[in-house]
Amino acid sequence: MTPPIDPLRLCGATCLRDGRLSRDDIAVVEGRLAEGGAGAPALDLSGYLLLPGIVDLHGDAFERHLAPRPSAPFPPAMGLAGVDRDAAASGVTTAFLAQSWSWEGGSRGPDAAERFLAELEAHRPAALTDLQVQLRCETHTPETEERLVAALRRFSVRYVVFNNHLPEALEMAEETPAAFAAWAARTQRSPEAFREVVRAHLALAPQVPRYLCNLATVFDNLGVTYGSHDDPDARTRDYFGMIGAKICEFPTRAAPALQAKVFGNPVLMGAPNVVRGQSQTGNIPALALIREGLCDALVSDYHYPALAAAAFRLSDLGVMPLAEAWAMISTVPARLLGLKDRGRIAPGLRADLTLVHAETRRIEGTLAAGRWSWLSGDLAGRLSRLRPQALPTAHAAE
Repeated sequence: MTPPIDPLRLCGATCLRDGRLSRDDIAVVEGRLAEGGAGAPALDLSGYLLLPGIVDLHGDAFERHLAPRPSAPFPPAMGLAGVDRDAAASGVTTAFLAQSWSWEGGSRGPDAAERFLAELEAHRPAALTDLQVQLRCETHTPETEERLVAALRRFSVRYVVFNNHLPEALEMAEETPAAFAAWAARTQRSPEAFREVVRAHLALAPQVPRYLCNLATVFDNLGVTYGSHDDPDARTRDYFGMIGAKICEFPTRAAPALQAKVFGNPVLMGAPNVVRGQSQTGNIPALALIREGLCDALVSDYHYPALAAAAFRLSDLGVMPLAEAWAMISTVPARLLGLKDRGRIAPGLRADLTLVHAETRRIEGTLAAGRWSWLSGDLAGRLSRLRPQALPTAHAAE
């Protein structure tokens, strides 16, 4: 892995520290943030916003890098390098890749998940972005309990969410058979065979409560953070909350989000939902929850660039100041996962920074643990004049 720049003073930017934006300087020393940096080269960042690196807790855009077409997979190292570049260009310094552990099989089944975990582990030494994993565990997979626990231990997975897509599959089979057939094809099955898989896993319902409680015990012992995904109602949120799955990710309506907040459970929504003003699946608009104080953090879902764009949109709409909006994609996510060394700009923390051109709002630089993971625009020119040798360590825009 390339060494971090050492040392470097970042001067003249509008810096987000301690919850407010103000003119401030900071130094990078041995991959960490520091005060002073006397005698170190100084990079003039006037005209830029210096913001904490983005911490993304749920992103599945990696699937498109690994297989740009369902029938056209690419070598894992090539796909993960693309994920790294995509995240870095969007200001992301920590990215949790949302890999499914599902009864569906195919690219979302346990076999594929185990392969992906191994491939990511092999790729990490070459990555500049801190690439981690969020496992999306389907509730009706009790037959995989031992495999799942073994994978968590072997690959040190620190974040799991439960979801149940069986009701969606049943509804789709009855109401939109063409969509169901397409889903079946993605798993390399006929609609009839896929329907049998759905029925077989529905029959496992009596085993599910014990399975989830067993997993919750393991998660607690391993220090794994866990939650639920796509809660449709308050009762479902209560169910998951009672077994310790505190994070409420992508509630489909206001009721489960409200129930989560009643019990102090954090709510996560998709940044693309904020940018587009609506859910791509017809669920509740994220803006509606944010305006009511029912959303704590935003995640990339399927589009990394939406993270920074969502923060600026919240500020432009007057929903909240930019400092508070940016915290929803940096400080708060880091806190929720117990990542105490990032998400803020403060001496001693990792030098994870996103540099945004204040006028164009383009992300022109990303520092991850003191390494340039992305450089473009005028910032690349300023840095090359200062330290030409620093450029090869980054994904530089052409």
